Amino acid sequence: MAKDPRATTPSRGKADPKGKATKAKKDKPPRGERWRQILAAYKITRQRDRALPLWMAIAFLGPFGVILLLQTLIGVAIYIAVPTALVFGVLGMMIIFGRRAQKAAFSQVEGQPGAAGWVLQGMRGDWRVTQGAQLNSQLDAVHRVLGRPGIILVGEGQPQRVRGMMAQEKKRVSRIAGDTPIYDVLLGDDDGQVPIRRLNSHIVKLPRNLSQAQVNALDKRLAALGGTKAPPLPKGPMPTRARMSGLERTLRRR
Repeated sequence: MAKDPRATTPSRGKADPKGKATKAKKDKPPRGERWRQILAAYKITRQRDRALPLWMAIAFLGPFGVILLLQTLIGVAIYIAVPTALVFGVLGMMIIFGRRAQKAAFSQVEGQPGAAGWVLQGMRGDWRVTQGAQLNSQLDAVHRVLGRPGIILVGEGQPQRVRGMMAQEKKRVSRIAGDTPIYDVLLGDDDGQVPIRRLNSHIVKLPRNLSQAQVNALDKRLAALGGTKAPPLPKGPMPTRARMSGLERTLRRR
């Protein structure tokens, strides 16, 4: 029987547009979720920072008043001047809120087991974090971070014990890393140590020594090393990691 030339076979390489739409719909956060995250962060920060409402009010009224005054002096219509001043006022308020929320979060986790891991997991960018690459019964820990600078070993806990653990992890990693730079970062407030509130900026400022392809190749080799049981997260009334990540993204968009 001759094959109908009008017959067509389904394309194997094309994705279903309905499937894409369904997936996009599922990935979209629920309505109002962003504002609920901000409200939750405000309540948590307010418990530790009683001056937060005052600082937010100052951060709003300052830019609002200055922008409104400048526009009035140059003759901008009031129906344009007020909304513009409102935008700058809200922007200033959100900037102050974000900074004080971050400060409150760091003060809450500082000195608690797993604090470094919490900070590392929240870093923006392509950072491959292995929590608890080395961990002892006293909850001293060494976390391994892979990124464009190379390999960063972050130690938290009692300095004498952590230095030995970092040396052990460095020896273990160097067998695979080859010429890849390996950085040691010890948390603390003494000389040669990095405070936890500056850990993020310290790592981000490290020089970029590897290409993205080299990072991917090294990540596959390091996966064979694995790690020990990850340390516990800091205790306290903090949002879960998923909600905190969404909150951080929300604050960065404001």
